Amino acid sequence: MNDIRRTILWVIFGFSMVLLWDKWQLHNGKQATFFPTAPVATAPAPAGAASAATGSASVPASSVPVAAATQQGASSVPGQPSPAAAPAARERVEVKTDLYRLTFDSEGGSLTHAELLQHADMADKNRNFLLLDESAQRVYVAQTGLIGGAFPTHKTMMTVVPGPRELKDGEDEISIRFESPEVGGLKLAKTWTIKRGAYDIAVKHEVVNAGSAAVSPQLYLQLVRDGNKPPGESSFYSTFTGPAVFTDAKKYQKIEFKDIENGKVDIPRDSTNGYVAMVQHYFASAWLLADGVQRELFTRKVDTNLYSVGMLAPLGSIEPGASKTLDARLFAGPQVETMMEKLYPNLELVKDYGWLTILSKPLYWLLDQLHKLLNNWGWSIVALVLLLKIAFYWLNAKAYASMAKMKSVNPKIMEMRERLKDKPQQMQQEMMRIYREEKVNPMGGCFPIMIQIPVFIALYWVLLSSVEMRNAPWIGWIHDLSTPDPYFILPLLMTLSSLLQTALNPAPPDPLQAKMMWFMPLIFSVMFFFFPAGLVLYWLTNNILSIAQQWIINTRMGVPPQFNLPKFK
Repeated sequence: MNDIRRTILWVIFGFSMVLLWDKWQLHNGKQATFFPTAPVATAPAPAGAASAATGSASVPASSVPVAAATQQGASSVPGQPSPAAAPAARERVEVKTDLYRLTFDSEGGSLTHAELLQHADMADKNRNFLLLDESAQRVYVAQTGLIGGAFPTHKTMMTVVPGPRELKDGEDEISIRFESPEVGGLKLAKTWTIKRGAYDIAVKHEVVNAGSAAVSPQLYLQLVRDGNKPPGESSFYSTFTGPAVFTDAKKYQKIEFKDIENGKVDIPRDSTNGYVAMVQHYFASAWLLADGVQRELFTRKVDTNLYSVGMLAPLGSIEPGASKTLDARLFAGPQVETMMEKLYPNLELVKDYGWLTILSKPLYWLLDQLHKLLNNWGWSIVALVLLLKIAFYWLNAKAYASMAKMKSVNPKIMEMRERLKDKPQQMQQEMMRIYREEKVNPMGGCFPIMIQIPVFIALYWVLLSSVEMRNAPWIGWIHDLSTPDPYFILPLLMTLSSLLQTALNPAPPDPLQAKMMWFMPLIFSVMFFFFPAGLVLYWLTNNILSIAQQWIINTRMGVPPQFNLPKFK
């Protein structure tokens, strides 16, 4: 039975690690493998991808209602202004605020560059993090326009209204306005308003019917992105990159680029709530409309390795001389859970915890509260693990007490196994007799550990997903909890603590199992040398507190600390 108990414990531990690994691999669109491999390189956006991103292909024809497409006999494909429209000179306009350095393109009034001034680049700490970009290396832009006729789109040259381009001290917001010429009888004015301290940008669309007939256009809001992984991603764990949508009907749905490629996307077509987003590790962008506004969700392959996700919002019939206005917001920033909760219902779900969300969200809340007290994310991690250990103290006490009892009877078991090694049936009966007389439950240490596994995996995902760990120092040589320890000190300490735990546990009678007890911590520790320092700190703290509790319980039960050192032959 001791063999069974040890086997079950290792199966639980191994299975939990495999689940973590499998989830990372599935996030990356790969088949799960035990040992990590570098992500498969995705072909970069093709030459001219920037123009493709702003081309007509990026608005899904399949999502355009037939009635709107055939209205007045006009083409529903955007990007084809009427011959009478006078083209304006193309401009790139930079706007700077306390949080952003943004670049807008007068072609369509699109947002093509978003530099986050409060977040450093992972590869070069002297540069700011670049979220949106339109260059030869990357395509990630936010676009809007009209369909339902030959109307102004993200390909229409617009006029930039003069105004300030930098948010000054004492000012709360800054706006930039684009106005289109008359195209197909419609004029579109687009006003972007950026507020101080806010990562949501208000976008006001004003549509004026300057023609002689009523029209019923639709406004589209889309995010266009290449399918490449963000630069600097770790090869030893993988997080999700790609589109996501939320609706009350199907809740939060992640969409793999390969599913768009293969036409296997299953999202609600029509909704009066929810959002569309592009998600990557730590950061996201999302188009937000007010609840109650009718919208049609879509995804589309724009070009080779170029994809879009967006919404269509009908504006209704606009009579000659009349106008319609539709307000939207663009979120483009870090996945700070407490901030996103206030911006839009369920927007915080872009910080994906998977099936452990119900446990991860309260753990993040507690971690955030501890940070408010300690003002250091590293010490907040230590404090959170300490609180969890206190919460699970009695469960752990039962597990360690069971182990201590097993350790006290282990000499009898070893002697009996040696004496009856040629009589397996009698050996099993004698083992059960010893357990019964000594009142030892060989399974007593398993159940308390099983209960805690989901909690600690949930905390694992909280630390892996939280943007607050980026560039967050702890002590001394740890300047960034989201990157590996540069000197491997924490992983080495974690490996030593895992081996010490193994030495304190009762040794299995079976020599093969005894060897496995020593090999398994070494195998798992290898991965931690390449994991973020914050994750290793969490695991190291957990190990140290477990060793302390196990030592105290063994001493109270009169079982002197013994180190079961490996005996390899």
